Amino acid sequence: MNDSEEGRGQQLGPLDEEHLITSGTRYSIKGFRFQPPYVLKRAAGHLCHGHVPFVLQLFCLTLYAVLLLAVLVKVSSIANSKGQEQAEKEKVNQEMTQLKPQINRLCRPCPWDWTLFQGNCYFFSKFQQNWHDSVTACREVGAQLVVIKSDDEQSFLQQTSKEKGYAWMGLSDLKHEGVWHWVDGSHLLFSFMKYWNKGEPNNEGEEDCAEFRDDGWNDVPCTVEKYWICKKSATSCTKK
Repeated sequence: MNDSEEGRGQQLGPLDEEHLITSGTRYSIKGFRFQPPYVLKRAAGHLCHGHVPFVLQLFCLTLYAVLLLAVLVKVSSIANSKGQEQAEKEKVNQEMTQLKPQINRLCRPCPWDWTLFQGNCYFFSKFQQNWHDSVTACREVGAQLVVIKSDDEQSFLQQTSKEKGYAWMGLSDLKHEGVWHWVDGSHLLFSFMKYWNKGEPNNEGEEDCAEFRDDGWNDVPCTVEKYWICKKSATSCTKK
């Protein structure tokens, strides 16, 4: 050892090794050998447990960093997937919104809950009321209490009323006893008289209004509550 080295050793002799840490790097008095930073060494110790060479510590830290990066990539992938799913939902909603006007323009001959038959729409009520209220209810929806114009129509309505319950038709003799008129003002045709049930109409107890009953027609008091059937022309669908 030369004089300069001996002098340096004498100057450093009283100092503890832990006081010679500069910018995170430790220098040992014993030959000034390089040692890893304290923080890095401590982190590696937690990962690899025990006193191991610096290279192995560095490997453990690198492995930890790779695993952490993989987790971050996975989380990012999940977030992107959710974002794409939300974007797809928004796209579908936009397409449905664009299609709505076209759907609304599609022609429907009859309103919902009405039945189409031979160019006319029929509504079969869900509850019962008297004949006069039934006439009013049909007028309020732009229809009439049903007026029968053909044998096919009669057959259709008679069968449907048997399934749903006794129902009013737009026929009465309120103006002149024994003279039956439809609500549109037309007279009951003689050819339709065959649809009265046997012994009807008999006008027992002011029976001035007609109903569908069983296999034919029957006259009953207009104040009795029955189901009713409305009728109006179907909408004409013209292709554009």
